[in-house]
Amino acid sequence: MRTTLTIDDDVLDKAKAVAAKLQVPFRRVVNEALRTGLQTVEDPPRTRPYHTRPRKMGLKAGRNLDNIQALLSQIEGEDHR
Repeated sequence: MRTTLTIDDDVLDKAKAVAAKLQVPFRRVVNEALRTGLQTVEDPPRTRPYHTRPRKMGLKAGRNLDNIQALLSQIEGEDHR
């Protein structure tokens, strides 16, 4: 079936480049991309929830969080700016 679509320039360039690289017709690349994209829209990939476990980092002996400038000086040296 023929239809008219407005395709962004960057998408058009990419589709043409893929067609040339694979040496297949432009029409085939567009149809495959649409099939893949529509399937992803209809059935999004299921992802497992990402969980992190908290860990106590602690603070090294002799370091104090009350004065950040002093802490940076200790960690990075006096020329940290």
